Amino acid sequence: MLTKRIIPCLDVKAGRVVKGVRFENLADVGDPAELAARYEADGADEIVFLDIAATVEGRRTIEEVARRTAERLFIPLTIGGGVRSHEDVKRLLRAGADKVAMNTAAVRTPPLITECARDFGSQCVVIAIDTKREGAVDRVYVGAGRERTELETVAWARRVAELGAGEIVLTSIDHDGTTQGYALELTAAVAGAVDIPVVASGGGGSVDHLYDALTRGRADAALAASIFHFGATTPRAVKEELRRRGLPMR
Repeated sequence: MLTKRIIPCLDVKAGRVVKGVRFENLADVGDPAELAARYEADGADEIVFLDIAATVEGRRTIEEVARRTAERLFIPLTIGGGVRSHEDVKRLLRAGADKVAMNTAAVRTPPLITECARDFGSQCVVIAIDTKREGAVDRVYVGAGRERTELETVAWARRVAELGAGEIVLTSIDHDGTTQGYALELTAAVAGAVDIPVVASGGGGSVDHLYDALTRGRADAALAASIFHFGATTPRAVKEELRRRGLPMR
């Protein structure tokens, strides 16, 4: 079994880390560079930095904040938000990102995935899939979770893997910020449909939830925010407990 990863997520707006519930009611949590450095010291395997307002505001990721965060880290950093082009991906890699996440642009222009994988390597290309349950169907949303598409989540995940993506970050909008647990059935369905790593996101509120995501959800990594931002635990403490339960951790 491959080792599992624990990844704190920094949702950034106006240069500050924020956290809300189901992408709404955002509260200020702190400075992204300081939090990223703290989480690295606390045992995080990677950091995900998402400029959550960039797409809605029609602008590029705040490069200065992203660069300042990257300069503090020795662990891998994924940066996303407002990524619309091949040039945006190149710019963020030059700013210090190890991987670049895209969502809306990938849906609008799927060949962009292949182009970036070809030029920068699949390992650099992360597709963020925001999804919401509608009856019996899981539907892909773009525009920071505000715009519904006709894409079915598992089918889209399969497609982005075929196009050359190296990783998927799967966020359940229904579960995001609730700290009530991940969308396990959907996460397992996506993980079973692709041969690239899947990162479970949205709803992690306890070690039990992260354990479930990595076992029942079949995820390769668990992304969490609230439990780290508000001091419930640390990445190191989570990993120690998951090792105790028999999971191979990075």
